[in-house]
Amino acid sequence: MKIEHAHMTEVAGEAARIARSITTDQLGLPTPCGDWDLRELINHWVLYTSHGLEHRALDKDLPDELTTRDFTADADWAQQYAAQLDRALAVWSDPAVWEGEVDLGNSTTPAAETAAMLIEEMALHTWDVGRAVGEELRLSDAAAAYVLDAVDGNAALYRQYDGFADEVTVPGSASLLQRALAHSGRDPHWTAA
Repeated sequence: MKIEHAHMTEVAGEAARIARSITTDQLGLPTPCGDWDLRELINHWVLYTSHGLEHRALDKDLPDELTTRDFTADADWAQQYAAQLDRALAVWSDPAVWEGEVDLGNSTTPAAETAAMLIEEMALHTWDVGRAVGEELRLSDAAAAYVLDAVDGNAALYRQYDGFADEVTVPGSASLLQRALAHSGRDPHWTAA
């Protein structure tokens, strides 16, 4: 199995763990993501890092009913999210999926590059969600290095579309994950005001 799939699985495991830690009374909390409260961030996170993860592997568009859904309206949304992550990981476990291309609407991208972007987004938004509720994203050095490489490889493109803010300065002693966060325009020391 590809090492990239191992990183995807590790990040997904952290996403599911942090999702399960969230309580309904926390959904209005502020997040590191601008004006989004936790409910808005979770809905984006669930949509793109689980449903989007599966649909990209299958080279299918997300159905409209998913793009407008409030996943947090379901009391068991975190369990549903974990189950959807498992379905997506199962699709990506096929080595042939990694060899293909993914139609992104106006262009096609090698599936491995698309997967890197999806893993990066999952890691960054898992950190965002975790930070909002006082949970820390825990990644191995290998997975954190992979995320950092993906951030650095895509930062210029993301900034063109306001997906990343300007890079945040961190000391040379910053961890791989802190560097990935900073390079994506996130303050690794963000806390709710």
